[in-house]
Amino acid sequence: MSGWLVISFNFLFFLFQGKCPWCTIHSYPFLRRRGLFMKKDIGICTPLYPAPALVVTAYDGKGKPGGLMVAWGGVCNSEPPCVSVAVAKTRHTLEGIMKRKAFCVNVSSEEVMGEADFFGLVSGRDVDKFETAGLTPRKGNLVDAPFIEEFPVSLECEVVQSMDLGSHFLFVGKVVKTWAGEEYLDEKGYPDPLKVKPLIFAPKCGTYYGLGRAVGKAYGEGKKFRGK
Repeated sequence: MSGWLVISFNFLFFLFQGKCPWCTIHSYPFLRRRGLFMKKDIGICTPLYPAPALVVTAYDGKGKPGGLMVAWGGVCNSEPPCVSVAVAKTRHTLEGIMKRKAFCVNVSSEEVMGEADFFGLVSGRDVDKFETAGLTPRKGNLVDAPFIEEFPVSLECEVVQSMDLGSHFLFVGKVVKTWAGEEYLDEKGYPDPLKVKPLIFAPKCGTYYGLGRAVGKAYGEGKKFRGK
């Protein structure tokens, strides 16, 4: 029996390389490198987590402020600063964006989760979303589109590129002005994620999450692999 214990201990020591097995056993990449876990073909899908919960706003064909929830969006260029948003062809807001060549991106937060979610539940054809949600549309200074006064961060965007991808139109907007509530800024005047508390969306699950804890420092965690 003692011989088996020695063999088992040596095997575990080799497997976990002297690290705590209870911590390491939960490291899926570690187990995959050991050949204990294998990737599985799950078909064609887009589980790119996290997705943002953005409310994109614009004037419709009659000049009424409206908007929609957008998960397919993000920064796509640094200079000039640009963001991209994908809008389904069935959306009422699409016409206004195409006609006025402008939109605003509003960053949702935990504080306005219900209001943000509402923008994805109904159509602007039938409901005045701003009035129903009790939100204030504020006309952009530099673009012909409204932004939401109550949301923590808003970006005025001028459409510089658009593309028909199939189910969605992709719009690239050059950011010409950014608005943020003073209470959400850090000491350098930039929106602090811990103060903004942005919503994180898992589309397939239909669930909103909070930001979560910090787990590492960018441009630092990978330094351990330099020189290998």
